[in-house]
Amino acid sequence: MENLSEARIYVGTYAKYNEGSLFGKWMDLSDYSGRDEFYEACRQLHIDEADPELMFQDWENIPSSLIGESWLVDNAFEIIEAVSDLSETQQEAFSVWLDYTSRDITNEDITSLISSFEDDYQGEYKDEEDYAYDLVEECYDLPEFAKTYFDYEKFARDLFIGDYWFEDGFVFRNS
Repeated sequence: MENLSEARIYVGTYAKYNEGSLFGKWMDLSDYSGRDEFYEACRQLHIDEADPELMFQDWENIPSSLIGESWLVDNAFEIIEAVSDLSETQQEAFSVWLDYTSRDITNEDITSLISSFEDDYQGEYKDEEDYAYDLVEECYDLPEFAKTYFDYEKFARDLFIGDYWFEDGFVFRNS
């Protein structure tokens, strides 16, 4: 997921575009408290038009599920605020989790989504075996000599058959 705390949109209008002008401005969403304030600023930018039909000609750090050429989802600012509280790594993991679990960030309660994500997210690891090693170190009090005989590869295979999943360097618990 893009770093939503740095979300911005280049806002022009269809009328200007059709006249051959790309006049507009990059607008940082963090400068606005909500959707209404953002849209008001967009209309003020294009005050030279009686009823500007806004055109989002480009955007950065906003998932395509939240924006289109002529629309921004109603709860975009709630989503941005909630997700911005996550670290950059957690935001990436959240994006992976959303895709894998087929959750709909635009229609589901963002607070519940983040809570479910936090329950499932185990951390960032090199591979499945790296997670298995960390889990053994954290949860099992094995003597050093026993660790040399422990088969971390097979333990990881068993963990990831059903209880966990691994994607793009992140480990999640199946819920």
